[in-house]
Amino acid sequence: MERSFRDSMQWLHTWAGLCTGAVLFAVFWMGTLSVFDHEIDRWMMPATRLAPAEFESIDALARELQPLIGKSPQWLVVFPNQREPVARVGYRGDRAAPVVRQADPANSALLPGAGTLGGSGFLYPFHYTLNLKLWSLGLWIVGLAGMAWLVLCVSGVVIHRKIFADFFTFRAGSRPRRLILDLHNVTGVLGLPFHVAITLSGLVIFFTVYFPGAWETSYRGDRQLFLRESYGIYARPKADRPGPPLASLDAMVAEASRRWDGGKPQLLRVFHPGDANAYVEVRRSFVEDRVTMPVDAIYFDAGTGAVLSSNTAKPVMNVHRFITGFHFIQFDHWSLRWLYFVLGLAGCALIATGFLFWLESRRKRHAQLGLAGVRLVEGLTVGSVSGIVAATLAFFVANKLLPPTASAWGLGRSDLEICAFYLVWLAAFVHAWMRPRVAWREQCLVIAALALAAVLLNWVATGDPLWRTLRQRHLWPVAGVDLVLLAGAATAGLIASGRWSRRRMARQK
Repeated sequence: MERSFRDSMQWLHTWAGLCTGAVLFAVFWMGTLSVFDHEIDRWMMPATRLAPAEFESIDALARELQPLIGKSPQWLVVFPNQREPVARVGYRGDRAAPVVRQADPANSALLPGAGTLGGSGFLYPFHYTLNLKLWSLGLWIVGLAGMAWLVLCVSGVVIHRKIFADFFTFRAGSRPRRLILDLHNVTGVLGLPFHVAITLSGLVIFFTVYFPGAWETSYRGDRQLFLRESYGIYARPKADRPGPPLASLDAMVAEASRRWDGGKPQLLRVFHPGDANAYVEVRRSFVEDRVTMPVDAIYFDAGTGAVLSSNTAKPVMNVHRFITGFHFIQFDHWSLRWLYFVLGLAGCALIATGFLFWLESRRKRHAQLGLAGVRLVEGLTVGSVSGIVAATLAFFVANKLLPPTASAWGLGRSDLEICAFYLVWLAAFVHAWMRPRVAWREQCLVIAALALAAVLLNWVATGDPLWRTLRQRHLWPVAGVDLVLLAGAATAGLIASGRWSRRRMARQK
C-alpha cells in the first residue's frame, strides 16, 4: 500500500513538473529578478540615477504638470523612496492612453522620457501575468502553475523519504544522472519552506480572482461595497460643474503624515481635477521597517483641503496585507532581499534539474524505442531555461543599443526592446530543436556574451563604468546589476566549457 501510494506520488510529481515546468521557470526567473526591479530600472533608465532627495513641493510639481494633464480624469504622483529616488507621475494623454513620466523630487523638473518599461514595467508584471492580459489569461495560467507547484512540493517530500539525508548528499564527481538528482534534492530541501510560503502567498494575494466566492457570497456580488469596506476606497462622482482652484497639496500631505504619526505618503492621486466634486487621495507608504503593506489612506476635498474620509485596515485585512508584504518584500531589509534572490535562483535550479533528470533517465530508452519524447522535452527545456535567460539579456542589450528616439514599424523604443526579448526567446526554442546536441553549450555561450555586452554597453552608453558606480553610494544599485551580470557571464561560461557538458555530448555521439 505504501509503495503504491509513493508510486502514484512519483507519477504525479513527474507529470505535474513536466507539464508546468516551462511556465514555472518563467515565473520563478522573473520573480527572482523582480526582487531588484527598481535597481534594474535605474540600470536601464540612466536619467533616474539621482541621489536620494526629499520632495521640495508637490504643489510645484502640480504646476509643472498642469499643461500636460489637460482634461485627464485623474492624475497621480508616486513619491520617491530609498530604492527609487525619482517621483513617478501618471495621467491620461490626448489619446486617453496612460502616460507615465518621472520627475526629480529636488526641483520638480520632469525627466526625459525613459523609453523603456524597465524591470518594474516589464519583468515584474511578467512574473504574475506572463504579460497576457486578454481575459486575465496570464493570471490564470500562473495561478494554475502555482497550484501545481504546491502539488510538486508535497509530492516531492513524499517521494524522498530520506529528505534530510538527501540534503547533505551531493556527489560532484558522479555520473550526470546522479549529479543532477543530488542537485535537485539539495535545492529542493534548501528552499522548501520558502517555495511553499512564497507560492501560497502569491495565490492569497489574488484571492478575489482565484476565489471570487469568498467575497461574492458575503457582499452579494457588490464589488464596490467590498472594496470600500476592505480597502477603505472612497469615491464620489463628478458634479459636472467647475470647482474652485486646487488647494495646497503640500498641506494635505502634511496633514496625512501628522495623522499617521510621521508616516510618509506613497501615493497622491487627484480625481476629477477642475470639477466641483474633485477630491484627493493620499495613501500611506509601505516602504518602511515593517512587513505589512498598509492600505491606510486619507481623502481630501480638492478645493478646500477638508478631510472627507480616512481608512485604517481592519484585523483581517492586516493579515492579508502581511501576507502580501511577505511576498512583495517592499520593506527595507537588504539581507532578506538577497536571501529572496538566492532562494529564487534555487527554485530556478530546482525546476531546471527536474527537467534534466527526466531527460537523462529516459534518453537511452527513448532512443532504443525510436520515441521523440526526449527530443521534444529537451527543446522545451533548453528554450524554457537558457532561452528565457538569453531573452532577458537581449532585452538589456537592446536597452543600451537603441537610440533614445528609436521607432520602427509603428513601434516605439520600449516596444522594440520587448520585441527583442520575444524574438530571442523564440529563436532559442527553434535553435534547441534544430541543434539538440550542442544547444545547451551554444546558448550558454550566447548568455555569457550578452551579459558581458550589457555591462560594456552600460559603460559606453551612460559613462558609468563599474569602478565609478562602486565609488558612489547612490550608484550602488547600478553597480550591483553590473556585478550580477558579470557573475552570470562567468557561470554561463563555466557551464558551457564544463566537464559534465563534454561528457554528456560524448555519450550522445
